Amino acid sequence: MAHETSQTPVPDLADTAASPGRRSRRNKVPEVTVCFWIIKVLCPTVGGTIADLLDEKAGIGPTGVSVLTSALLAVVLVVQFRTAAHRAGVYWTAVALISVVATLISDDLTDSMGVPLETGTTVFAIVLAVVFAVWYRRERTLSLHSIDTTGRESFYWLAVLCAFALGTAAGDLISERMDFGHWLSAVLFGLVIAAVALAHFALDLDAVWSFWIAYVLTRPLGVSIGDYLSHPAGDGGLGLGAVLTGALFLSLVLALAVTRKDVAQPRRTTRTAA
Repeated sequence: MAHETSQTPVPDLADTAASPGRRSRRNKVPEVTVCFWIIKVLCPTVGGTIADLLDEKAGIGPTGVSVLTSALLAVVLVVQFRTAAHRAGVYWTAVALISVVATLISDDLTDSMGVPLETGTTVFAIVLAVVFAVWYRRERTLSLHSIDTTGRESFYWLAVLCAFALGTAAGDLISERMDFGHWLSAVLFGLVIAAVALAHFALDLDAVWSFWIAYVLTRPLGVSIGDYLSHPAGDGGLGLGAVLTGALFLSLVLALAVTRKDVAQPRRTTRTAA
């Protein structure tokens, strides 16, 4: 949650020095602020709108969309890994594309392979837990203040992919299988995120776990809001259409990104005498 960045983290061995043989860089992820969370909620709808437009207007079909978005994601991640510090445009483009790829993975598991949403949600939760376990075992930290080596950044983006897939499956389970609908699902996910924030600030719930729980939940929250705005009134929406909704969300993302309020400040390090 945003509270994590307001305090200087207690340094451990993994936070203060990169492991031998790895190039240390400035922190590669944004500052976790209100601006960060707003953009994070908006990005899935932007990515989903682009995927729908490619499927419907370009006529390349779901397989073509999967191949194209995966290729674009690979290119953007190469650029992201090659940067020496956080670059908002590159970072959020990667997030939007990962949201599309993760959605396609989840949907393919359910629609093409016939895996129940309950099973898919459980599987993605287990995979994400394994990623965290291996990440911590290798790096001895899950701190978002120390995504400053290639290894840590690799674990970070893998966790983001799994978090989006889990959020997609959980969101579909609530809104479709349990028939909550778009706006009620958005309210439900918003309340759960608020509860996590309250537990973090008032009950001292660990900052890292608070962040990742909220990160998973913002995906279905954003999609539920986007679906409510874009879907026809007969389907429980406001009927703005996918193009208008996507353009609105994209404009908000760009407006927030150019403020650079999500850029992490350089961390202070303490030098010791030789």
